[in-house]
Amino acid sequence: MESVLVTGVAGNLGRRLLPQLAGMRVIGVDFVEPRGEQPARFVRMDLGVEDSCPGLVKLIREEQPACVIHLAFVLDAVRTGVLDPERMWQINVAGTARVMEAITEAGRRGVEVRKFIFPSSVSAYGPNLPGPVKEDFPLGGHSLPYAIHKRECDLVVQQRAASISPCRTFILRPHIFVGPSVENYLVAGLRGTPSGAGLRAQRMRERGKRLPMIVPWGDKYLRHRCQFVHVDDVARLLAWIVRRPDAGPQVTILNVGGRGIPPSLGRCAEIAGAKLVQLPTRALARLALEITWRMGISGFPPEAFPYLTGEYIMDLGNLQRFLGADFERVIRYTVEDAVRESVRREPAAATATALAT
Repeated sequence: MESVLVTGVAGNLGRRLLPQLAGMRVIGVDFVEPRGEQPARFVRMDLGVEDSCPGLVKLIREEQPACVIHLAFVLDAVRTGVLDPERMWQINVAGTARVMEAITEAGRRGVEVRKFIFPSSVSAYGPNLPGPVKEDFPLGGHSLPYAIHKRECDLVVQQRAASISPCRTFILRPHIFVGPSVENYLVAGLRGTPSGAGLRAQRMRERGKRLPMIVPWGDKYLRHRCQFVHVDDVARLLAWIVRRPDAGPQVTILNVGGRGIPPSLGRCAEIAGAKLVQLPTRALARLALEITWRMGISGFPPEAFPYLTGEYIMDLGNLQRFLGADFERVIRYTVEDAVRESVRREPAAATATALAT
């Protein structure tokens, strides 16, 4: 039975991935134990600390996985309790480098991992793109720590890919995750969830209160297209790559999004039944979001504002060619259907690892 090592296995994507890897021996790594379905072996490990690297080397030598899928990444500092920016960087950026170093060191000791998969993010490109961009478009993620860290990790993986040869490296750049189990800034905005950590937000959730979605005045903001991707489609793509024959280039980079024409923000709000409130200027809209953030009502951080008001669409041509006849079997949801599925019912409770794009 082939083994697969998954870091960040307790996160949303990790939990959605486990059923897709049926028939394989899955070794899960995280700093908290996953709820629900369990991997064949779970190892508690904090990739944010330096001595995790030798521990990971030891684990790879013991289990000899054919593939390493690196999902461990902090998205939401408040929800995970990782409030120190340096600690967040250590987990996200240094942790990614440690995983690649462990694969390299295990290779020196005779254990060759055949595939390494790292989900980057559309946010690595930045919040304002000139049109559907291909994978060679410069990475310009800024403002939001998550986006900055994804950009840095993307570059680290590209630069270090040669060091883990003959292991093949796959860098995926999925759009913002959606789905019933997903909790992130934009999905919370569509649902109207009072996602803040304060007592007032908790009481509002208990009473079923919904927050409006705040955007600046002007039709252009409502016309901005939203690509999104269903988290289950990303899980299927990861599993498809794991089972794919060992062939192809040393490094493969793929944009990942939902099928179909990306709907506008106005259309997404209509599907979600969200109340839109447009304020006269960008500055006022940002101030309103900042106030609700500081009051602990909203979990939408002010640094994410450019990603609410910008448009960032990716060209998916390479993904379609990569999957070939399996494209619609793997990427099953159109963007509209994925948004509709996201607001159909309340999401599961948040976990300690926020592993979404």
